[in-house]
Amino acid sequence: MIIRWDEPGAAEQDNARTLIRAAQYVRMSTEHQQYSTDNQAEAIARYAEFRGYEIVRTYADEGKSGLNISGRAALQSLIRDIENGEADFEAVLVYDISRWGRFQDPDEAASYELRCRRAGISVHYCTEQFENDGSIGSSIIKTVKRAMAGEYSRELSVKVFAGQANLVRLGFRQGGAAGFGLRRTLVDQDGRQKGLLGLGEHKSIQTDRVVLTPGPEHEQTIVRQVYLWFVQDGKTEAEIAALLNARRVLTDLGRQWTRGTVHQLLINEKYIGNNVWARTSFKLKQQHVLNPADNWIRHNGAFSPIVDKDLFDQAQRIIEQRCARLSDDEMLAKLRAILALNQTLSGLIIDEFDNAPSSSTYRQRFGSLLRAYALVGFAPRHDYRYIEANRRLRAAHPNVLADLIGGIERFGGTARFDPESELLHINDEFTVMLAIARCFATGAGSLRWKVKLDFPTKPDIVLTVRMNEANEAVRDYYVLPRLTLEAALLRLCEHNGLSLDAFQFPTADPVWRMAARVPVRRAA
Repeated sequence: MIIRWDEPGAAEQDNARTLIRAAQYVRMSTEHQQYSTDNQAEAIARYAEFRGYEIVRTYADEGKSGLNISGRAALQSLIRDIENGEADFEAVLVYDISRWGRFQDPDEAASYELRCRRAGISVHYCTEQFENDGSIGSSIIKTVKRAMAGEYSRELSVKVFAGQANLVRLGFRQGGAAGFGLRRTLVDQDGRQKGLLGLGEHKSIQTDRVVLTPGPEHEQTIVRQVYLWFVQDGKTEAEIAALLNARRVLTDLGRQWTRGTVHQLLINEKYIGNNVWARTSFKLKQQHVLNPADNWIRHNGAFSPIVDKDLFDQAQRIIEQRCARLSDDEMLAKLRAILALNQTLSGLIIDEFDNAPSSSTYRQRFGSLLRAYALVGFAPRHDYRYIEANRRLRAAHPNVLADLIGGIERFGGTARFDPESELLHINDEFTVMLAIARCFATGAGSLRWKVKLDFPTKPDIVLTVRMNEANEAVRDYYVLPRLTLEAALLRLCEHNGLSLDAFQFPTADPVWRMAARVPVRRAA
């Protein structure tokens, strides 16, 4: 082709005809400012202009870790569009290898690129010093770069853990709710108190620290009373929970007491002032691990105690004697005795039986109560699997709430959780109710979700979190404005039509963005 350079606009017209359509993928974690999505997009734009690409679509994961693909809705959407033949582009432009991901297995990173190539879509790393042309040289360099990206995360994990452990040994609190009877207090670098942190609130200055301090006197009195009921009166955790609920005492999260919440209050060393951390770990988002007690990080006497140590030690001895280390056969023999006496089994019956392990102990030893029931020949008349699912959902609620609040704060908004109404107040402008919907299968194998919407608090938005088929991870989100909520019970299928699926999103990103603060001049 001959370009007539003496004719105005000839070169531009030729470029317009030959530009290659491309999508850009950008990802920002919380690591470095130079990896902001704007900076990535600018570098990608320069690459596209120089190489003859036209960026027609953007996939952005903001505030997302690159350790795995879970939670990275944009990358999942990119792969899905490409493999479903819905991609209206021929190439994907990425800032560098690390933005594609810091996968711990280099082969995992390679697999996603391979899936793109098999669909006829090439992947280009715009700031890397090699051409991703499939040559032996580029393959070797990519493998090394992917390993280096994963190693960076491993090294960072070690450094972060060491830093957190050092702060714990200095007596500072590292994450988690304070607990009933305690409060999180913000202190400056000189140890001067700056004020209390409410539920969902976090420090904003890097040098500030958090410590635990005694809460209101009436809560401290209740905590001590719980210990006295357990040690002196011989009451079980379930009986204590019933007493507290009868007196309309709520937990620190504004909920009714259960045997588990009472048990946690009885075994947590923070009530005698000890700062204990790393009972569990989830390093590099690979696997939750229960750490042995020898590996816990602790600072005894870090906080002001609200329970006498002798009373606490007596409670621990009672629990240890009751839950003495029995063999599997001995535990099952006790369970058979409970079954013979009651002709049925349930968590409550087990917990009320004297001189036997608690239902939680059976659950931990055998994986679930249903498996323990099967080993002693007991078959419940009803399918109680939903109980285990509901227990997982209750445990997941604080994490989902924390992720939602964290996303709002990353976008510059503020979020205040009211445990009494269970409403999330965003920017003091609108309210959000978090509803987690359990997944269940019909007889034909179709998936269904039920959401109760008869909230007396009238939230402006109900953020419905649909769990996956195993009820172990979030499947997607429905952002439902109050104007669309007419029925008291919403039944969701896998596909619900435009009237509902228009509010369906892979992440809570719409709520995060609604909380973002935008300058008036820019909005106008």
